Amino acid sequence: MAEDVLLETGRLRLRRFTAADVDRLVELDGDPEVMRFLTGGVPTPLERVRDEQLPRILAGYDRWPGLGRWAAEDRATGEFLGWFALDPSEDGAEPELGYRLRRSAWGRGLATEGSRALVRHAFETVGVGRVWAETMAVNARSRSVLAKAGLRHVRTFHLHFDDPIPGTELGEVEYELLRRDWRPSAPGTR
Repeated sequence: MAEDVLLETGRLRLRRFTAADVDRLVELDGDPEVMRFLTGGVPTPLERVRDEQLPRILAGYDRWPGLGRWAAEDRATGEFLGWFALDPSEDGAEPELGYRLRRSAWGRGLATEGSRALVRHAFETVGVGRVWAETMAVNARSRSVLAKAGLRHVRTFHLHFDDPIPGTELGEVEYELLRRDWRPSAPGTR
């Protein structure tokens, strides 16, 4: 595998982002349905992606090897599908699993496939003690992906937002998988 490729699955290639990916990220975050449970459908401005988000992503690769945010491509076509992440905690010991996919990638099991691969990578390659994730309680699709990736629901909590989006009133949920509970051969972990 090329140095910029983190891993490959049957259908996905996860690679490092580059400065050339700015338009892909703006397009992804410009889809109101993609951003529905994140911003209520409000797109992320080009300036924020170009000047804040992408530089932070690129700087993270050297600080936390094996962790970070990775561009997801279709292995067969090279098409940009979105991203997957193991966003590091301050000490790198407990990364947050995340993903954001274009609508054309929805409903095909790609979120589960990529999430399972990253969970395996986190425990086998990076050696972390815990992988966790958070989403809105009403985001049933993401909750299903997290469960299929082997994470379990640990709590529901409520945050205060000055400008809440629909569903906020039902809270946020946290899922986790601890290294001691991870079974590489168990269903839902490959």
